[in-house]
Amino acid sequence: MDQLLLADLVTDLPNAVRLQRAVHTLRERFCCDAVGLLGLDTDSLRLVAASGLAHEALGRRFVVAQHPRFATILSRREPTWFEPGSVLPDPYDGLLDDRKGSPLPVHDCLGMSLYIEGRLWGAVTLDALKTGTFDDAARAELQRYALMLAAAIRMTGLEKENRNLRQMGSNVSDSMQILDENEIIGSSPAILELLHELDVVADSDLPVLLLGETGVGKELFARRVHRHSRRRAKPMVHVNCAALPESLAESELFGHVKGAFSGATSDRAGRFETAQGGTLFLDEVGELSLSIQAKLLRTLQNGEIQRLGTDETIKTDVRIIAATNRQLKESTLAGDFRADLYHRLSVYPVHIPPLRVRERDILILAGHFLEFNRTRLGLRGVRLSYSAERALLNYSWPGNVRELEHVISRGALKMLSRGASRDQILTLGPELLDLDVAEPISESFQDTQITGVGSSGLAMTDTFTPENEDDLYANEPFYGAGSSLISNPASPLGTQQKILPMRLALEHCQRAAIQHALTANSHNWAQAARSLELDSSNLHKLAKKLGLK
Repeated sequence: MDQLLLADLVTDLPNAVRLQRAVHTLRERFCCDAVGLLGLDTDSLRLVAASGLAHEALGRRFVVAQHPRFATILSRREPTWFEPGSVLPDPYDGLLDDRKGSPLPVHDCLGMSLYIEGRLWGAVTLDALKTGTFDDAARAELQRYALMLAAAIRMTGLEKENRNLRQMGSNVSDSMQILDENEIIGSSPAILELLHELDVVADSDLPVLLLGETGVGKELFARRVHRHSRRRAKPMVHVNCAALPESLAESELFGHVKGAFSGATSDRAGRFETAQGGTLFLDEVGELSLSIQAKLLRTLQNGEIQRLGTDETIKTDVRIIAATNRQLKESTLAGDFRADLYHRLSVYPVHIPPLRVRERDILILAGHFLEFNRTRLGLRGVRLSYSAERALLNYSWPGNVRELEHVISRGALKMLSRGASRDQILTLGPELLDLDVAEPISESFQDTQITGVGSSGLAMTDTFTPENEDDLYANEPFYGAGSSLISNPASPLGTQQKILPMRLALEHCQRAAIQHALTANSHNWAQAARSLELDSSNLHKLAKKLGLK
């Protein structure tokens, strides 16, 4: 095991694969059922890589103050073992499965804080369903392995990323802290490419136009642009253009003086003045009337405003971020939106992808909303059944992320309304989600053969007869925040199993073939391309598309 970890340190591997192989190696070495590698982000821990945990755990944010076990681990420099009868609640309740697919709350738990260059980086946790797995020798050995794990983290550069996040949080006002509701969660190629693009454009002062369907989270992306801009120490002011009555829109945007109209009993600054030096976010800008569009255009052209009721001009210094779910270009052709204003706002247009093309992010986001509802409703634990996961993946999500949030919240409330206890670990089934899924979700598989490539890079085949579909997930590894690789839980191979959509089946086979070729060629991409009879550049593009890079 030592040799495997050391070999990975000197092998040219994608960052996600390096960390995933490390946790898989630890899981095998300590003969346990789950290993989690968690990075510290301000006051919370987030899974970076894991093996043996339910897939939706990936999107969960564990606030340290709410989880005394994590707080205890982080407070010590040596391994911490929790007795099976410990009264401290387990953060992984409901996220660790036994072979029958039912949650098992009592198990052996071991954890250790991780320090990189003298700084607290996060923690590693080990969980076993069999009590007594972690003896004194195991605890001493974990301390030695932690040093090699820290070296693997340093090679990925994640310690710098976490440090930058903490520094950014300490340099901005409390109202601008990176809070739960302002996070952009996901690791699909589409979202990672978008975030990189936004971080680049954020450093400029160009106007940005965010385009996307209802519910994709355009406000979150606008806030990210502001947080990464040079204006982050100044305010970001949000204007919901769809909610502005035409009679009040001019006053709201530009302000007014006393006596400008009936009810104007004092001078009042508008949104442009409030955002001075910062960012003005014009949400649903396509809903503005043509008369207000003309006045907004004049302000953008001249860089100055006039409060309603006065001829005095005020110089403005704001960056404009606009967002809409309309096709503004078509609206200009129809005469509903001014073409000159459109060109002013769309200096840098950005298309936010809908959730249906971010398939890998669906379960990550579901896990995030499950954890939010667990805290909000005071639940011991809440998770998804395998059938519920498949239902989420097979749904088209016309309402995008907002709809997913409502589906998860509604499902948790329904379960409570039907008599479930808050002290139990609740499992949400597909019947609680109320999704109109085209293809039926099978409730059981029989004599299923799972064939794939393990995170250690070795081919593996496991044949068993599960009593519950959740068994198919019991030993599946997954890749955490900051990585782009997530394993596909459903194999297209097997003697009897649910029929998958062709695209999912093809992607799974392509991913397995590439991983096998890389393993057979000692992770030499050029040799792997030759063995697959592919052009090297095409292999890299395909691997990136499949999340292997």
